[in-house]
Amino acid sequence: MAMRPLTPWRLGRRSLPVGREYEMTPIDAFQREMNRLFDDFFKGFGMKTAGEEMEELGTFVPRVDMAEDENAFRVTAELPGMDEKDIDINLTREALTIKGEKKEEREEKGKGNYYMERSYGSFTRVLPVPGDIDPDHVEASFKNGVLNIVLPKVHTEKKDQKKIEIKSS
Repeated sequence: MAMRPLTPWRLGRRSLPVGREYEMTPIDAFQREMNRLFDDFFKGFGMKTAGEEMEELGTFVPRVDMAEDENAFRVTAELPGMDEKDIDINLTREALTIKGEKKEEREEKGKGNYYMERSYGSFTRVLPVPGDIDPDHVEASFKNGVLNIVLPKVHTEKKDQKKIEIKSS
């Protein structure tokens, strides 16, 4: 299965995680170059890019990579500043859904000043999965802000060969 359809477009992200089989079409290259051009142009005026604007509005879009080997599909999501209790993972026949809510508060008190900053954001990422996943053996781990999910493939066992005798009539 090609990895390209499994990696949705994200605003403000310049490099997409792609497999070796990914071939950039002229339309993809044109869109990437136009996004870079506009991002660089608006940065020159001190303005924020579309991705930075979305993050300030409470939209958190985690980076997600998906890789395949002969035994499993491996999903890695970068979720800095989150705890595992803030993350919800669901698997259906069609999709893997990762939901979460990021809450961050910072308070600084000093002599004659007070500073408080709060940041909240929720996200939902839905990744299509192929039908040959073994849902009973899916594993997830979370360490240092990185979520790793292993979606093992269903292996069809090779049956022993059976010799069939030819009868003569």
